[in-house]
Amino acid sequence: MLLWTSGTVAFLVLATGVGGYLYLEHLNDNITSVSDDGAGTGGFKKDEAINILLIGTDKRTGSGNEGYGDKGSEGHADTTILLHVSKDRSNATALSIPRDLIVDIPDCPTQQEDGSEKVIPGETGVRFNTSLGQAGRTPSCTMRTVTELTGIKPDNFMVADFNAVKTLTSAVEGVEVCLGKDINDPDSHLNLPKGTHKIEGEQALAFVRTRHSVGLGGDLSRIELQQQFLSALMRKLKSNDTLTSPSKMINLAEAATEALTVDSQLNSINKLKDLGLELGKLNVKNLTFTTVPVVDNPAEKIKATVVLNDAKAPEVFDLIRNDVSFTEVKKQQKKEKAAVAARLKGAKAPASEVRVRVLNGGAPAGSAQSTLSWLQVQQGVNKSENAGNAPAELAKTTLEYAPDQADQARRLADIMGLSGSAMKPGESVTNSQGVPAMTLTLGKDFKGAGVSLTPPDKAPDDIKKSTADKVVCAE
Repeated sequence: MLLWTSGTVAFLVLATGVGGYLYLEHLNDNITSVSDDGAGTGGFKKDEAINILLIGTDKRTGSGNEGYGDKGSEGHADTTILLHVSKDRSNATALSIPRDLIVDIPDCPTQQEDGSEKVIPGETGVRFNTSLGQAGRTPSCTMRTVTELTGIKPDNFMVADFNAVKTLTSAVEGVEVCLGKDINDPDSHLNLPKGTHKIEGEQALAFVRTRHSVGLGGDLSRIELQQQFLSALMRKLKSNDTLTSPSKMINLAEAATEALTVDSQLNSINKLKDLGLELGKLNVKNLTFTTVPVVDNPAEKIKATVVLNDAKAPEVFDLIRNDVSFTEVKKQQKKEKAAVAARLKGAKAPASEVRVRVLNGGAPAGSAQSTLSWLQVQQGVNKSENAGNAPAELAKTTLEYAPDQADQARRLADIMGLSGSAMKPGESVTNSQGVPAMTLTLGKDFKGAGVSLTPPDKAPDDIKKSTADKVVCAE
């Protein structure tokens, strides 16, 4: 949250001041980094959408934290948010992942302190929070678990412990939150009356740890409280009284670099600055907080864990994978989107005239043959053939065609449920008979013959969400 707002400005201001270079070196020394073990994309890119995995641990490090978290814990993934920032930087989605969500944790190749590699065995049907800390798992294992769960591969990760909440809120001299009722929680030690309060330090930590006194009293209610807190922190970091205060800037720079552990792709002030400049383009009104849709675990009589809501969760993951905003914002690529959509408009050739080669480019084994059979038997696309495996795997299914095959492409796109973005105008190729044909490559997003691959263009109305510019009172 710090790095895309005033923290970036702090780095730039300090770098131009007297002794700025030495101070930046000091901040560099503050940064702790660990390997992502190949679990990420290799780092964010300026011209693409950005996915940052934010992890808050329950490790009892730092002064005054002995009474929090699990005694002796190595630090589990207690609070996890996948932050997706759109390619055009017009909007972002912060997706909270419940710590008690039942998931499958994959095998995790992990770099050890001596430089050797150890594969930490995966587990099936366990709590998400055990993807970190348990059995020596590092943040890279949480990255792999998130990819397995959502189909979204994070670019980078940032890990914070209890001290981060305390030091960052103190650095900005308090964050304003709202309570819709009196709260006296003996477990988190939060005792505040109904109304608006400025909290920092120990009290801020108590606020984000409160769960028994809000909502339904569980972790999902605590997540909503944390989202409200992060929205308030975001607004404070963007406020003029923070941005124009050199002392707050310095305190923020110190607090951020000391509180966070980052992956090795973000191990310097310059790298963090570059990320901050990208994230700083975002308007907080278009930052949406939401949570992975879940239901109570039906296997439990006493409800303690949750499982994916199979009716809603896949759609949320699809929205993020396809860079669809959860808020109504004007996209910078409006003209580009119109041009892509136009590929679907125009005359369509009869199915019997569609000539296409089908390749498997990352879909499940046998997908090319099953699609071919479906096209020929059920859709009348008789001039089709199985061309085997593609030279490389693709994230998304594509249909390549020559200009004079556009009417065929539109017909096949209609049959397959392809979006305009899946259609790739190019040069003509020939099939096994030496006749010009299109090329349909089934990517990792392929879900089966007859299942539409047109991504949703807006978030469903029944997904619970909030935006960072709105003040919400905890109930």
